[in-house]
Amino acid sequence: MRVEGSLIFNDADMTVMAALDGRGLATSFEAQVAEHVSSGRLISVLEDWCPPYPGFFLYYPSRRQTPPALVALIEALRYRV
Repeated sequence: MRVEGSLIFNDADMTVMAALDGRGLATSFEAQVAEHVSSGRLISVLEDWCPPYPGFFLYYPSRRQTPPALVALIEALRYRV
C-alpha cells in the first residue's frame, strides 16, 4: 500500500489524536489508549509483535547522603506500583 505524506510527533497525546482522526497507525502505551480501544474508536494491531511492558525502572547512584527530593521521588514511585 502506498502512503502519501508523513506525520511526525514528539508528543504522545498528539500521536493518539492523529490515530483517532484516522491519519494512520500509532504506537502508544496500552494504558494511554485503553479507553479508546474498549470503546472501539481504536483497534489494536500487530499484537503478536508487541512485547509485554513490565514498567519503568529507576536507576540512581546509591550513596549515603541521597538528596531529600530524590528520596521522596523513590518512595512515591516505589509504593505506586
